[in-house]
Amino acid sequence: MEDTAVLRKEIIAAMFPAGVPRLWCPLLTHYRDDGTIDFERMTRHLEAIIPAVEGFLIPGSTGDGWELDDSQTLEVAGFAIRQGQKYDCRLLLGVLKRDTAAMIRTISALLGAEAAGQSKEDTFRILREKHISGFTVCPPAGKDLTQPEIMAALTEVLELGLPTALYQLPQVTGNEVAPETFAGLARRYANLIFFKDSSGQDRIACSGAEGGGIFMVRGAEGDYADWLKIATGPYDGFLLSTANVFARELKALIAGLERGDREVAAAISRRLTAAINEVFSLVQPLPYGNPFTNANKACDHFFAFGKTAERRPPPLLRAGVRLPGGVMAATQDILRRYLLLPEKGYLEG
Repeated sequence: MEDTAVLRKEIIAAMFPAGVPRLWCPLLTHYRDDGTIDFERMTRHLEAIIPAVEGFLIPGSTGDGWELDDSQTLEVAGFAIRQGQKYDCRLLLGVLKRDTAAMIRTISALLGAEAAGQSKEDTFRILREKHISGFTVCPPAGKDLTQPEIMAALTEVLELGLPTALYQLPQVTGNEVAPETFAGLARRYANLIFFKDSSGQDRIACSGAEGGGIFMVRGAEGDYADWLKIATGPYDGFLLSTANVFARELKALIAGLERGDREVAAAISRRLTAAINEVFSLVQPLPYGNPFTNANKACDHFFAFGKTAERRPPPLLRAGVRLPGGVMAATQDILRRYLLLPEKGYLEG
């Protein structure tokens, strides 16, 4: 593990020259009325949160990464690369596919012809120029997969030698990487540099499994002040769907922990946790989309349009339907009660 950990440290330093950001956002994918992707709106959205967020997972689950077709995934990745280069932010490209073969095909497509046949050094240089810090994969889907099967599938991906982020998302895959499987992969593959857990169970982070310097981020929402290593928790940072709307507050929370002001961080955490729990409870019964996307699109509507939001059509989802008016009205009330409703939208003026 020692040699692997040393090499991993070198890879992380190369892919994150300014250090790994503590706060990451899986950017929402917005749609026009005709269902095509609205990159102009996505640009304005990203510009609104970029002062507080330095790392993005695109497309992540919150950005409909599981639902986008191959051409849309490439379009969204191209958008991410352009914005990453413009704003000097770090990117993890989402490779959210349900089987290993599809993951490898998508990674190859995201690499493009430019990197085909290149040496490892030149491939890493190309990635750095594009601000791509890694490719994000989940275990293949299947609730009956054994740990050896999960290990074998992830080994295929890691054998590509590319900087890789592992994403624990049993809500979609139906399974989890066990701590011992994670530790085994960490021992073998220095290019496994990043780990995200959105399960809400935090089994790997809390198990003490040796990660050899893998950067660990929490994706589950709530009780934020308790989870970072700077607050004696098990994680290095956050990769949160709610950074789409509460990036400023999350940055302030992290800053409070960094300067040892637990009281300020805890106060922000309590307010965000209460508001987010209420919004998530609103969207849980909806039969379309996923709660992470639906809750954040409901909130983002008010952050985008400000005081004119009530007169605008509700957000359009990947499924081709809009969020119900009742959900939108209740979301507005929640944001107002917790003093989170913005005075002006990022699309105004």
